[in-house]
Amino acid sequence: MTRLSLSLGFAAFAAIASASTAELPAEIKQAGALKLTVNSTYAPMEYRDPASNELVGLDIDLANELAKRLGGLKIVWSETPFAELIPSLQTKRADFIISGISDRASRRETADFVDYLTTGPQFFAMAESEAKAATDLCGKKVGTTRSTSFPVEIEKWSKQNCEPAGKPAIQYVPGENSIDVRNQLKQGRIDAAVQGSETLPYAQTQEPGKYRVIGAQLTIGYQGIMFRKDDAALREVVTEKLTAMIADGSYKAVLDKWGLGANAVTQPLLNAAPQ
Repeated sequence: MTRLSLSLGFAAFAAIASASTAELPAEIKQAGALKLTVNSTYAPMEYRDPASNELVGLDIDLANELAKRLGGLKIVWSETPFAELIPSLQTKRADFIISGISDRASRRETADFVDYLTTGPQFFAMAESEAKAATDLCGKKVGTTRSTSFPVEIEKWSKQNCEPAGKPAIQYVPGENSIDVRNQLKQGRIDAAVQGSETLPYAQTQEPGKYRVIGAQLTIGYQGIMFRKDDAALREVVTEKLTAMIADGSYKAVLDKWGLGANAVTQPLLNAAPQ
């Protein structure tokens, strides 16, 4: 994150905050409901609780609190593969997307992001792996979810770190989602994997002693609530409510509940991820 991009994010936020109190779009107010779509395979952000089969997670809690503050709106949840999240927004099946999705410049051609959580791709392996440093993964099979930005990040990291050391490039292996990738790792079909850093503490608590993080995050970025470009009114009113949640501590309480207090932002940022 450069100082310039961070300054632009704060400036954009300040412009929103200085505006008059935003209003919900009339169609949402009339319906009394928000349509939200998630990919429920990304614990602890959103997933089905194995015991109750209820949709739970950090994003679910944040969305529920936002809906309450938006006049007690009901949320109509739907689920879709990660690759269908953006189409769900553009076809108006979803009013906005809050589902573990990273703010990326390529995604901002048709959407705006209100960034609310720090994130970054992270290497991890089985606890018994011989890899000690990230460069030990050069030439190895590394899996990640195909529809995320992580395959590009792996390739970029490999070119910057493996090639200069005279080591072979990382062999990227695609997976359908984070669960599939972890299963490939446990089955020995890949040597290591990459997931968002926010998911690994949860995975380690669910399977103690099973996984080991390797090296630092490949990059530092943000997860954001994604809005259509032409939906500025909804974006602004959600930003106002999120700002209030940060100020009164309820935002931090949600992050702490899911073990991600260290990933908090001090205020919402608009399209703040690096270009």
